Amino acid sequence: MISMVLFALAGLLIGGVLQLVRSQATKFSIGITAVLAVLAAAGGFAWWPSGEA
Repeated sequence: MISMVLFALAGLLIGGVLQLVRSQATKFSIGITAVLAVLAAAGGFAWWPSGEA
């Protein structure tokens, strides 16, 4: 369950990165959002075996 939430959060954050790139936001804000998306996806993969196996 938690891994699904983290994957959903990663998807929302990736969409946010795309919107930030389109609106020509600062590289810092794009980078922070991208890092958070990667961390959410990594957390989803890390949680998957222990939480839903």
